[in-house]
Amino acid sequence: MKVQAFTKSARNSKTIALSKKIIKLKQEKDAVILAHYYQEEAIQEVADYLGDSLYLAQQAAKVDNDIIVFAGVHFMAETAKIINPTKKVLLPDLKAGCSLADSCPPEDFAKFKAKHSDAIVVSYINCSAKIKTLSDLVCTSSNAKKIIESIPKTQKIIFAPDKNLGAYLNKETRRNMILWDGSCIVHEAFSFEKILSLVKNYPKAKFIAHPESESPILDIAHFIGSTSELLNFVQKNDANEFIVATEVGILFEMQKSCPKKTFIPAPVEDDTCACSECAFMKLNTLEKLYNCLNEETPEIQLDSNLMDAARVPINRMLELS
Repeated sequence: MKVQAFTKSARNSKTIALSKKIIKLKQEKDAVILAHYYQEEAIQEVADYLGDSLYLAQQAAKVDNDIIVFAGVHFMAETAKIINPTKKVLLPDLKAGCSLADSCPPEDFAKFKAKHSDAIVVSYINCSAKIKTLSDLVCTSSNAKKIIESIPKTQKIIFAPDKNLGAYLNKETRRNMILWDGSCIVHEAFSFEKILSLVKNYPKAKFIAHPESESPILDIAHFIGSTSELLNFVQKNDANEFIVATEVGILFEMQKSCPKKTFIPAPVEDDTCACSECAFMKLNTLEKLYNCLNEETPEIQLDSNLMDAARVPINRMLELS
């Protein structure tokens, strides 16, 4: 198996020119760009706030700009709109969805919830606004353990939509939460056998993984954490080599913050692809970001009653965080 360490790609003149136009437009329109670590490198570099879901939700609650451009996926932009109902929230490509959110249809989940009427619902933020309205609390991978541990142990909990994160949290908190059968295709794409081989080939490397990964992969990880926690780990750990099991976009920020260290994306089952990449995240491009800001479309539009209901569990999360 051929493995290539991540390296920062060069920026061409077109990218630089477009980035300058975006920065100018931001100032003219009083706009702010929130971007997830899984976005393409050029978008990360023009963002005002770059981070994971928790950080971006926290920043969305604080910004006072007229326009929010969310360079991420649909549920993230929805969350920003729910927190800021009077602001204009834009998403460069409305087709930038989420396989995990799609794995939890609201109608099906409502029936599932009805079967466990004595349980409260904690939903991972990677879900639709409608699922949030059916939830008592929202969490991210950064604060999920804290959110679960804030709930009395005698209280039954439904955790949705990610079964892998839910199983990990059950182990960490010694709970027996009822899990919805949903998952992220990006984090289920990793090959356990190939990772084992890679770990043997790089005995000094630390293997780190996101908790949306499947249990066998988490069982062999030196460290498990959210996107921001993985980034923090590689910055503070003494190791010089890291095998990283999450969406490959985070490696750009890791390399920027630790230029002398080596980062190797965890291999996937598909032999045609060397790493796990979210096709939805990558639908957003720098050119789409420019057009979105220039034309102020596409805009996230949500029913006011839906936003009011979905805001309740999000605010509870932000208060606990």
